[in-house]
Amino acid sequence: MFLPSGSQDETGVQISNRLKASEVFRLVAEQRNFKPITTPVVEYAATFTNDIAGMDLHSMLKWFNGEGEIEVLRPDWTAAIARAIAGQPPSEQKWSYQGSVFRFDKAEKESRQAGIEIVHAERFYGEAESLLTAIAYLQRLDITSYVLELGHTGIFEAIIAPYSFTKEQEQQLLQAMHDKRADLVEEIALIHEDAELASSLISLIDAYGSRDIIEQYRRKWSARQNLLAILDHIEQLIDLLEASGVTEVIVDLGRVKNLPYYDGIMFRAFLTNDGSTCFSGGRYDKLYEQFQQRISAVGLAFDVDILAKHMKPASEVVKSCIIASPATHAVAEAYRAELEGQVVDIQYQLETPANYQTIYEVIEENGQYKVVKL
Repeated sequence: MFLPSGSQDETGVQISNRLKASEVFRLVAEQRNFKPITTPVVEYAATFTNDIAGMDLHSMLKWFNGEGEIEVLRPDWTAAIARAIAGQPPSEQKWSYQGSVFRFDKAEKESRQAGIEIVHAERFYGEAESLLTAIAYLQRLDITSYVLELGHTGIFEAIIAPYSFTKEQEQQLLQAMHDKRADLVEEIALIHEDAELASSLISLIDAYGSRDIIEQYRRKWSARQNLLAILDHIEQLIDLLEASGVTEVIVDLGRVKNLPYYDGIMFRAFLTNDGSTCFSGGRYDKLYEQFQQRISAVGLAFDVDILAKHMKPASEVVKSCIIASPATHAVAEAYRAELEGQVVDIQYQLETPANYQTIYEVIEENGQYKVVKL
């Protein structure tokens, strides 16, 4: 039977690496005092499509239930966890999760994630702890070649704030900025016949690079205290990262949010060998407004499939085989325990001896069974 587009079978190393990545994440999160949480894989669509979460229903795997409500396979962890923990006491600040999300707008419909959420915490502490946890996890996986990027939703929002764009126009402008399409940015910005607005947004597209870009824009925005405060905030996080041994940090002042509920600092990490994103996240205080709460909330999610693909292969393990029979299988099983640290297979008939470094056989001698090396 053929598989639907976006679905795939897996075998071997990818699965082993993903299981290892999952266990390492569990240990890192536990050691940093994150409380594990899970949510149902089936949720009401409204959890993700309400005005605040703002996700697109068309990208979700969905159906109508018996009561006529739209249900979906979980497309996003952050919104689901916000629903689950909105009633938890403020003393519960640090949460961790692992599991799949399902989306039509991705190359693979199912993607595995591991992530953390920090709520009710001082703002800088939450962001710092999120990033330092990410660094600790990547170190434990022996993934060291990555670039960490910082951005902030407030820059784009502050620049367009004096102008009255419709919701549709603002969304088009966000998409054009996301795609770094200067021609479309100019076309939409000139709706207000304001060349200065177009110029400001277009220059942001290229405001990307080392921390030196911050000083350049600090001079450019010297009269705008709100933007200077954002630059100071980003630089404070860079100082923290560099003090923690992360040297590859870049700034993207023109980055815009890819999910509607982000409302502050944003971060992500790219693997240097192929540019794939191994984690992303940011601040999303706004998401809790649907529960009549004004709290600090920040987090990030790892793409476990990407991590598994780039993890270094495990050291070669000795593979042994014990040739047995129905009558001697229990003897072979007992001997298997003596070959600690090896991969041990039991076969009744050895078809592919080349698959094993060492081969044993259960034989009968003087009325007793024993295992001998061939």
